[in-house]
Amino acid sequence: MPAPKKTVRRSLLVGAATLLSLAATAPAALAAPGAPKTPAPPARMSTLGGARLGLPGTQVNLAPGVPVLPEGLTARSWIVSDAQSGEVLAAHNAHWPLPPASTLKMLFADTLLPRFPKTMEHRVAARDLDGMGEGSSVVGIKTGHTYSVHDLWLGVFLRSGNDAVHVLSAMNGSVADTVRDMRQHADELQARDTRVISPDGYDEPGQVSSAYDLSLIARSGLQKKDFRDYCSTVSADFAGSEIRNTNRLLSGDTDVPVYQGIAGVKNGNTTHAGATFTGVAERGGRVLLVTVMNPQKPEHNEVYKETAKLFDWGFQAAGKVTPVGELVPPKTAARASAAPSGSATAPATAGQAGSAPVAGSAPVAAAAGGSRGMGTALGVAGGLLVLLAGGVFLVNRRWPLPDLMRRRPRS
Repeated sequence: MPAPKKTVRRSLLVGAATLLSLAATAPAALAAPGAPKTPAPPARMSTLGGARLGLPGTQVNLAPGVPVLPEGLTARSWIVSDAQSGEVLAAHNAHWPLPPASTLKMLFADTLLPRFPKTMEHRVAARDLDGMGEGSSVVGIKTGHTYSVHDLWLGVFLRSGNDAVHVLSAMNGSVADTVRDMRQHADELQARDTRVISPDGYDEPGQVSSAYDLSLIARSGLQKKDFRDYCSTVSADFAGSEIRNTNRLLSGDTDVPVYQGIAGVKNGNTTHAGATFTGVAERGGRVLLVTVMNPQKPEHNEVYKETAKLFDWGFQAAGKVTPVGELVPPKTAARASAAPSGSATAPATAGQAGSAPVAGSAPVAAAAGGSRGMGTALGVAGGLLVLLAGGVFLVNRRWPLPDLMRRRPRS
């Protein structure tokens, strides 16, 4: 017997309502076939540093006594590593090449810092600022004014000033020369996920790096005293005005407290990159690096909140968790490690490097130090900075090599 017309109509209405309900709650890919899909990591990524680092998703060796990873991590990529040993404690899409934003300035600084004395001065010409991207972050450099190299680096590290980057690039010959030098240095560091198009990290087609590479770059930079000093500076005088570091784990914010033991290094934020950050912190003589790229949670300062969670986990897990990979050394150090121990190119021993253990950590505090009213994270001065200054980074060998440690700025 055929169903009554009212029953058929009711069934059709119920069915239509059910489909509409499912469409409203289904993922966007199902609800709207033409909608763009959420980006996913490549199926095949670099395995530099260990096979597991090339796998998509979260890589960690959980075992009895190892704390579980924090909840609420939304970043597309992140990595937690030991800055001294190079061990990677945990990672998520570590080798996914993504836009780096101003975290790429770490590579810029690691490449150019040794080249100019801090006291050197430069009068800015209009052509020095050519090619800056629209909406670039600036420290406020003015054409016709003279600035010291020291002030320009403060502008780079504290305010992420693309204008300071362009002036230093001009001093280095040109933006093109600087990009070439950065590419060569990235190759030396084995930062193979990194493609440099602009020296300041401004969004450019094809410009990418990875959480793994940014950690390699930070680890290299932190072995330079000037790099350590600048990235740990909280506030400074620039052309008669105070500037403060935009790294919120170092300088604090209304919803982000200063992180205990933090000592830098660099943050970034652009349209395509989202928020990016690499930080270094020390507790109890252990130094950790955390890089976080593009959290998907649209909350204020989310990149710092997720970084703090990963730091907390790393300090609790260090010494308990089995690493999933390692941060590789630069090519020069890797070649030297294969040299006979008695050869002239063999790496220095602990005694020769002058390393010293750090007994405990001190709280971070902002205070005046040095010239021009520079406020530095003094909690790391007797701990992290001394530890890093000793050249104690170990990855089955010691680096930087003595010849790298003896490099002097060009006059």
